[in-house]
Amino acid sequence: MNKSQYLQKITIWNDEAARHILSRTSFGFTKADVDFALSKTLDDFVDNYLLKEQPEPTAPNYNGIDWTTAPNNTTNQTEYNNWFRSLVYWWLNMMSNPGLSSREKMVWFWSNHFVSEYSTVLVPQLIYLQNKLFRQYAFGNIIELTKKVTIDSAMLYYLDGVRNTKNAPNENYARELLELFTIGIGNYTEEDIKQAARALTGWRINSTTLTSYFDAAGFDNGTKTFLGQTGNFGYQEIVNIIFTKQPTAEFLCRKLYKEFVYYQPNEDYVKQLAEIMRANNYNLKPVLSALYKSQYFHSADIRGAKIKSPIELLITTVRQFGLSTDNNFLNYIRTKSGELQQDIFNPPDVRGWEGQRKWMSTTTYPARNNYTDSIINGVRISSLTYKADVVAYARSFQSSENAVQLVEDVTKQLIQFPLSKARKDSLLSTLLDGAAVYDWSTYDPQSKTRLEKFFKALMRLPEFQLS
Repeated sequence: MNKSQYLQKITIWNDEAARHILSRTSFGFTKADVDFALSKTLDDFVDNYLLKEQPEPTAPNYNGIDWTTAPNNTTNQTEYNNWFRSLVYWWLNMMSNPGLSSREKMVWFWSNHFVSEYSTVLVPQLIYLQNKLFRQYAFGNIIELTKKVTIDSAMLYYLDGVRNTKNAPNENYARELLELFTIGIGNYTEEDIKQAARALTGWRINSTTLTSYFDAAGFDNGTKTFLGQTGNFGYQEIVNIIFTKQPTAEFLCRKLYKEFVYYQPNEDYVKQLAEIMRANNYNLKPVLSALYKSQYFHSADIRGAKIKSPIELLITTVRQFGLSTDNNFLNYIRTKSGELQQDIFNPPDVRGWEGQRKWMSTTTYPARNNYTDSIINGVRISSLTYKADVVAYARSFQSSENAVQLVEDVTKQLIQFPLSKARKDSLLSTLLDGAAVYDWSTYDPQSKTRLEKFFKALMRLPEFQLS
């Protein structure tokens, strides 16, 4: 494809295009989601559904009590493990039931960009408030979000902002702000880090209100020279200066590319996206709109080329088969995500999860297969069984009584990477389990067993790991 066509809008809006957009912007989708998308124009669906602002969700609670505004004190800390677990369930539930909005996928993106770790912060109220901030700015202005994150209480704890004073500057946040959050290595100096750290001094956390506040006595009120500009800068001026530099938009678009397109960036495409980002003063919605509609995003090399993260795999499978997501089952997902090396709210370090091939190993790939098997076999938790109704799922397709077409339709819905004829023939053989094609029927007493074998085989394919 000629790079002049990269950001041109696709001209064919069909089920393949709808599935691709949904696979990258959600934690799983249903056949009904695809049908709804195709009932709208591409522009209408992307701009008025995927990127639509959503009301703020009700805060999480534990045993019916909203703990999110409780002060951070020793009395409350005995409940912190319970509160944190309820926070995990709350977010997993929203990922599992997002409607058609891609907001939760963007909240996930920002949480893996402006990284904090619960294992370091250890205050669930602050992690919730940070997650709420990412939701508020999910499609919003990145400059304003960066300013908010800079004085966010969880971030002040995580990267030692509370220890940053004029007499003892702490450079941790200043370094990551430049290296990992905005402009990237090679576009600043060690002296810029030192000067930024001085400008970021003076911020503290009120343990009762959980909010940050400015303590002028701890602020370095002297002149700073940062990225070529000189003045008595505070945190807002530092962020503003960073966003005047050309590499910032390219750095951020490269991160978006890795999350939503492919793990190896196409620099020409990144630069074109960055032009849109700068032209819209770092408002994110126009950038995402252009990305999701673009010919490059929908090209054959990009569709089905991204390895699902553990959270994507876990929730996608649940959503596709319509399993209920009460706290018992959400706890099962939480446990499995840890086994698959993606412990929610606890990335490995400030760089976040790198993704793609990092997700696959001789340990995690079998564990992924064991999980998808369990969805078909059933999971017994606290006297309840959580199990996909494979017969009902098969009958949701018009082709349910035609074995050949059913394999074709189901694989298109569940697998984004094009399957070879040999793969489909093998799946058909598994489905029929020795029966003749013309004898296939979901009303046959053996159909449930055959469908279970079929779905387990399908989800064990390497192609099922891709989105």
